[in-house]
Amino acid sequence: MRTRRLTAVLGVVATVFAGLPVAAGASTTEAEATVVPIQVTGPAESRFNLVVMGDGYTAAELPKFREQVDKHLNVLWSIEPFKSYRNYLNVYAVEIPSPESGVDCDPNLTSPTIDTPLQMGFWGGCNPNSVQRLLTVSSTAATQYAGLVAGTTAANRQILAIGNSDTYGGAGGTYATASGGNALSALITPHELGHSLGGLQDEYDYYARGERGAPYEGPEPSSIHHTLLTEQQMLDQQKKWFRWLGEPSESGGTIGRYEAGMYAGSGVWRPSRHSMMKTLGYYFDQVSRERMTQRISSRANLFQGSTPTGQVGPDQVVWLQTLHPVSHELDVSWTLDGTTLSTANSRAVDLSTVDLSPGLHTLTAKVVDPTPFIRDPAVRPTASRSWTVNTTLPAEPSDDPVEFTGSTSTEHPVSADEVVYAETTQSDTSQPPIEWRLDGKLVANPGNDRDFDLEPLKLTGRHTLTATVGGATLTWSVDGVEPVVTSTLSKPLLTVQKPTGPEYIYNDAFTMGLAATDDSDGYVVPEFKVNGDGWYNYYGWPTDASAPFRFTAEGTEIDQLVYGKLGVPRVVPWDDVPSGYGRHLVEYRAIDASGNIGTPDRFAVTLLRPAPACTSTLTGVRDGPLYLRSGVTCLVGATINGPVLVGPGASLVATDSRVVGPLRADDAADLHLLRSRVSGPVSVDGVTRSMVAVGSSVEGPVSVTGSRTTEAAVLAGNTVDGPLSCSGNTPAPVNLQAPNQVSGPRTGQCARL
Repeated sequence: MRTRRLTAVLGVVATVFAGLPVAAGASTTEAEATVVPIQVTGPAESRFNLVVMGDGYTAAELPKFREQVDKHLNVLWSIEPFKSYRNYLNVYAVEIPSPESGVDCDPNLTSPTIDTPLQMGFWGGCNPNSVQRLLTVSSTAATQYAGLVAGTTAANRQILAIGNSDTYGGAGGTYATASGGNALSALITPHELGHSLGGLQDEYDYYARGERGAPYEGPEPSSIHHTLLTEQQMLDQQKKWFRWLGEPSESGGTIGRYEAGMYAGSGVWRPSRHSMMKTLGYYFDQVSRERMTQRISSRANLFQGSTPTGQVGPDQVVWLQTLHPVSHELDVSWTLDGTTLSTANSRAVDLSTVDLSPGLHTLTAKVVDPTPFIRDPAVRPTASRSWTVNTTLPAEPSDDPVEFTGSTSTEHPVSADEVVYAETTQSDTSQPPIEWRLDGKLVANPGNDRDFDLEPLKLTGRHTLTATVGGATLTWSVDGVEPVVTSTLSKPLLTVQKPTGPEYIYNDAFTMGLAATDDSDGYVVPEFKVNGDGWYNYYGWPTDASAPFRFTAEGTEIDQLVYGKLGVPRVVPWDDVPSGYGRHLVEYRAIDASGNIGTPDRFAVTLLRPAPACTSTLTGVRDGPLYLRSGVTCLVGATINGPVLVGPGASLVATDSRVVGPLRADDAADLHLLRSRVSGPVSVDGVTRSMVAVGSSVEGPVSVTGSRTTEAAVLAGNTVDGPLSCSGNTPAPVNLQAPNQVSGPRTGQCARL
């Protein structure tokens, strides 16, 4: 009989390696589980430990588990605050060969149960009263396997269980879970960590998908990122996210007050239009990021070591060691009897250089994280430690050899904007200075010589950084090479190359594939954003990670959520937002395993309304005239050897086609010339619904008069061998910033097209 499954919550980390050198060791139980250190930055007892375990992977499938862990971790390391604080974490993978492949009830309740060590299952563990996407794990089994990681306890670790499944699913709580192979799987991990580590709430306006939540009717929420207060009330009362109001949100838009959240469709407000706790793919906004920064810091000790507390002598060197964020240095200040000493952020004080009167004195070191991610002084990571200076005590010299005791990992490249660190042995009489060299040249690093900030050097390309103390040297490869990301778009109606980047015109859904590569190992994270909104993780397509992302004017509904809407996004079908027709700017970039963020590329895209649906389609070659009296006739790769007349109420849509003869439309409903060629004049008079000519060529004059269309007639990127004249059109024709090449005069409403 299978044991009862409990809802789980997990945390994941990405594949950046920093810390003490560790052999890829193995710890084996009766179940042959192997503990593989992925990232070890210090003793487990003083770090936040992420324990990632797989379920439903047979021995032959463990390479797939490792690949999925790599992706999960690199995505996590691309997201703040995990990106800046990854050195605070140790990451261990627990590889557990499973007797059978897969997890329970995947994807349906009628699907079989699988014999796996962690007993993971969808539908809340095959519960018909649950929901499919709730992927649970046996808490007993997860705790047992996490216990194999020496030095970790429930207080200093986070368990993340990854199930061998391509179905979307996960859970948050005491443990975090995620499926391993779904396109969105790697984004489930940071979201669930938001729950389990940050205590953050969902910002959804629904609980059951497809059903908008009822209005919120409770008191002021305890959630830090939900409120009933207005912006002015938050400012007046200095509550909730008042410190962040009005700032550009890290997840897009502006920090303000947006209705719905906590599964309620109205009556409660959140800080951002969208963030990770509402929509997978975006970053944490500042409000959630502040909480996550505080919680990560609270799981590790700012003080990693120091001169033992108690009494010290007047000639003694008092030292300390701190944690090391990737993005910045911690501030260390020293005070003697309440007076601040001038130490320039050093990690040691030589008391022999201080004028001490006989007797007892109090020396205090204070460590403060100056991160801009935190504005609430009550939660800013801070720690202090004090010693009593007794002027009668002698210092005790040490004969121990000077050597390095810990550092940023030398096994993998560091990024060009990283703060690299190294720690050494210490003594009561000296703190050995570290000499830093870049490409063999000495680089000054006054004050705190335990951290070396590469960012001010603005390095590009590859470099070598060394740290030397005594007779020991550490060497790092500095990766200043940006990752490369290329975009592949479906075939447009028109491509226009401009100095600011390419511009495309489409009249229907289009797809964008992003392929990111780098010269270093590890999963490279591609991202994109639309119209300056928040950066959004490129995961392919929700139903297929290898498929390109699909953009439409209204979005595509998949499992009762909406993806790929141009312009203002829709998350759920009932979101009331403007359609995505019109012009948009798309930017894209990548983040490599070292943490380098590539310079964004961009393109502009204009999405037109689709051509009317065909009632008849012509292909191949047709000799003789063509007279259209009704319906929508589509020419697809066709050649018409003769004149074409589109009569009142009829429509013509010509795509990649040729008309050898004049083309005339009188009071037609629609005329669309798309990447087509007309050998003769084109005369369009009185179109009533839509007129679009894009990327076409006309060997003769073009005249567009008297159109009465809902949207402006479009004449964009065409080649006209003759004059172009337009008059009496309501509204006036436009060229979508894609000028036409016209050999003759341009007159009337088309004078500037």
